[in-house]
Amino acid sequence: MLTRIEHDLIGDKEISNECYYGVQTARAAENFHITGVTLGSFPTFIESIAKVKKAAALANYELHLLSEAKKNAIVEACEQIISGKFHDQFVVDMIQGGAGTSTNMNANEVIANIGLESMGHPKGAYQFLHPNNDVNLSQSTNDAYPTALRVALYEKLGELGDSMRIIKDSFAKKASEFKDVIKMGRTQLQDAVPMSLEQEFRTYAVMIGEDIQRVSEARQLVREINMGATAIGTGINAHPDYAKTVEAKLQEVTGRPFVTAGDLVEATQDTGAYVQISGVLKRVATKMSKICNDLRLLSSGPRTGFGEINLPAMQPGSSIMPGKVNPVIPEVVNQVCFQVIGSDITVTMACEGGQLQLNVFEPVIAFNLFNSINMMRNAFETLAYTCVDGITANPERCKALVLNSIGLVTALNPFIGYENSTKVAKEALETHRSVYDIVLERGLLAKEELEDIIKPENMIKPRNFGLSEKDKFEKR
Repeated sequence: MLTRIEHDLIGDKEISNECYYGVQTARAAENFHITGVTLGSFPTFIESIAKVKKAAALANYELHLLSEAKKNAIVEACEQIISGKFHDQFVVDMIQGGAGTSTNMNANEVIANIGLESMGHPKGAYQFLHPNNDVNLSQSTNDAYPTALRVALYEKLGELGDSMRIIKDSFAKKASEFKDVIKMGRTQLQDAVPMSLEQEFRTYAVMIGEDIQRVSEARQLVREINMGATAIGTGINAHPDYAKTVEAKLQEVTGRPFVTAGDLVEATQDTGAYVQISGVLKRVATKMSKICNDLRLLSSGPRTGFGEINLPAMQPGSSIMPGKVNPVIPEVVNQVCFQVIGSDITVTMACEGGQLQLNVFEPVIAFNLFNSINMMRNAFETLAYTCVDGITANPERCKALVLNSIGLVTALNPFIGYENSTKVAKEALETHRSVYDIVLERGLLAKEELEDIIKPENMIKPRNFGLSEKDKFEKR
């Protein structure tokens, strides 16, 4: 195997000539055996780093800081990475010490060596195109890394919104399908009042729709970047016009509305946007987990539970109980949501742990935010396609539970009064008889009146009772 010798402040190191990364990346790969998950596992992040490096090269060239030959070599290398090539060369663990320096240098070295080959030079001939002097020109890890993170998050949050729209639409379509199914609503797991299965499923669509808006709002927070800040926000080693120039170039490269922060010292140390985004992800996960809890309850049984809906049977549910089928899709989504909620604590502590002019813990922030978004996207689309789209209702079971429920008396309360309703409910509970039969037996309502009151369409929306209804009861 052919090798080359590279050196850094630690000393010389032998690098395989097949590798496009260099000495600093090799050291980081040896130092950080943490998660086993490398940068290469997050292609959007790698592509975002390449976009940042491309924008920097274009800005440096426009400011006459970089020759045309070097600019072209860097841009071409970045474009290849953006197109999906060389991702296997990003070998550093996602969680690393050094505030992301290892990630930044992994990118600098890979881009430099790709560029050197395009210029007709061997890998490692950094006198012709240098990872630090040229690829990292006018930059620091402290502005390049967080900017790349924000570029990636902007894309990932957009993708999350798309996945949430898929599951929202699934619930909305299912709601329309269930518009004629009357069922019992419940509070505190006790019978409450009748509702339609459409209303129940429409609620889920509305809940998710609200959170799509929250994700969209959080996405806007990462539009603010700190390119030009260099080390701590003062812009040392950068041209006075670099920040605005690279802002324009990044907008051009990404096609996204990224803007330079008003105060680069503040922007370099403030990780509040990540706290907000993580909180929104926790909110989404919390609500989605609640929905999955409901689906598991509503489908429980099939004989001894609620049994109001049927989830698609995806796989046998037991190694010992023949015929048992479990709600495996809602269960896996629940677990994803638990993981996201836990990750929010990590992000919060990492953001809080920053000191003075820099937060060194952005790698663990990036790892958790990317993981959470990826898992949620997969979970929500799985829930839509393999569960919600295939749900069926058991309308007769739903209707029987309504007619047999003591909660039915609530619909009669405006007509027979609270005291009579209480007596009917108590007798129904003690005798296991239906509210319907007891009301008729006591002569509290005529059969025609009672049946009109308990029509599904009359029990699931507001109704104007008026004095005439009270008059009928008082005369009775």
